[in-house]
Amino acid sequence: MAPHALSWISVPLLVLLAASTSFAASRGAWAPKTADPDDGFTAVSLHESNFVLQRPFDEASGARYSFNGTVRKLWVLSSDKPHARQSHTSPRTEIRMAGYDYSSGVWQFEGYGYVPSGTTGVSIMQVFGAGETATTLMLHVYDGALRYYDRQIVEDAIYDRWFRLNVVHDVEGSTLTVYIDGQQRLHVDGRGGDSHYFKFGVYAQNHDSSCMESRWKGVRILKKDTSH
Repeated sequence: MAPHALSWISVPLLVLLAASTSFAASRGAWAPKTADPDDGFTAVSLHESNFVLQRPFDEASGARYSFNGTVRKLWVLSSDKPHARQSHTSPRTEIRMAGYDYSSGVWQFEGYGYVPSGTTGVSIMQVFGAGETATTLMLHVYDGALRYYDRQIVEDAIYDRWFRLNVVHDVEGSTLTVYIDGQQRLHVDGRGGDSHYFKFGVYAQNHDSSCMESRWKGVRILKKDTSH
């Protein structure tokens, strides 16, 4: 730019513009970065044998579950039988993560979930094992909202989209933290218990729809290195 092109700009204005640019650059350098929930964790080795299917006892696995190598699709009807003949629980089609039950440390479940519209009154993920109750954490879907049990909303407008779910369980600290798409959405106290494991899929709750479905991909279990 020719020198005379700036002749109309006053010296004070030039100083102000320079200061503003410097301040903006500084703010960018100082802006805090959102930590990834996986930071500090190491994924364990998973094989298909770690994904144990629980389904209505009188149905073949293919009647309520499909896996194309990438996406696991699980569905159940409100009229279905429980997963075991002697059980009195509600209908479910769930994956029980086997081989990594834990009683100490900091563990994490990660997966990309999808809930089609119309599915309601259902648990789609749980941390099993507690002191006075069966579970330490359950994530329910009611009318398109993901909730902590049937209580506060964890994420609204959950239908018909893929979302990344991370659940961190600090056993000694007795806390659970839930992240949706990398953002913390819930932090609650644990419920005790001597042994825990992760489950995902569909498990009918109150006011369940006639058909309940969830889909999952990229499921991982991670453990935090607490030796340092």
